[in-house]
Amino acid sequence: MTAANETPASEQIDAKIAALGDWRGETLARLRALIREADPEVVEEVKWRGVPVWSHGGIICTGETYKAAVKTTFAKGASLDDPAGLFNSSLEGNTRRAIDFREGEAIDEAAFKALIRAAVALNTAKVRR
Repeated sequence: MTAANETPASEQIDAKIAALGDWRGETLARLRALIREADPEVVEEVKWRGVPVWSHGGIICTGETYKAAVKTTFAKGASLDDPAGLFNSSLEGNTRRAIDFREGEAIDEAAFKALIRAAVALNTAKVRR
């Protein structure tokens, strides 16, 4: 095991946010807070070379950071209702959907939390079967 694997995921995500040190860190921190508000039982993990992952009965979404965007990819996004039209990326597939948040853009917090809750409901419904 490497030292990184021994560090709790929440601390690794804290470190990633701090290391970004710009609007991307602020955006990732806000999205993380919204995810935790929407699902207090969410499990934080770090996978795929440092990508934050939020799970509850399966992956809800990831939080990837790029030069021009913070992307939340919903593992089963194609199966979720998106009445506010938040999904704006990875629309071509049959499974995943993503939201690219760019610098200066407002986050529709209520709609984002509704998507998180819907993803949790979808994951936990499949677990119960």
